[in-house]
Amino acid sequence: MTELLSQLPSLQAYLLLAAMLFCIGVWGLINSRNAVRVLMSIELMLNAVNINLMAFSSYVDGDLIRGQVFAVFVITVAAAEAAVGLAILLSLYRNRVTVDMEQFNLLRW
Repeated sequence: MTELLSQLPSLQAYLLLAAMLFCIGVWGLINSRNAVRVLMSIELMLNAVNINLMAFSSYVDGDLIRGQVFAVFVITVAAAEAAVGLAILLSLYRNRVTVDMEQFNLLRW
């Protein structure tokens, strides 16, 4: 077991990777005008959270699987979010024939 742990990258490497993915997701969320790209950016941010959960579970809990259980819940919520988001986008596309975020003003008076 100690040989396997010595071959793993350090906790900082995982945290740096997750931070980079999260920042890319935030950048895509802020700068994107395409609704599909916004959903993809949210998924990228959730995957960065999963990397953090797995890294902390591996380095703090040891043999326990608490981080993996939370990661499965995050994946489940992300799948539900993607399904609902795509259903809303399909409905908006049928009415407006665009997925441009600037064109969605359905709630304005």
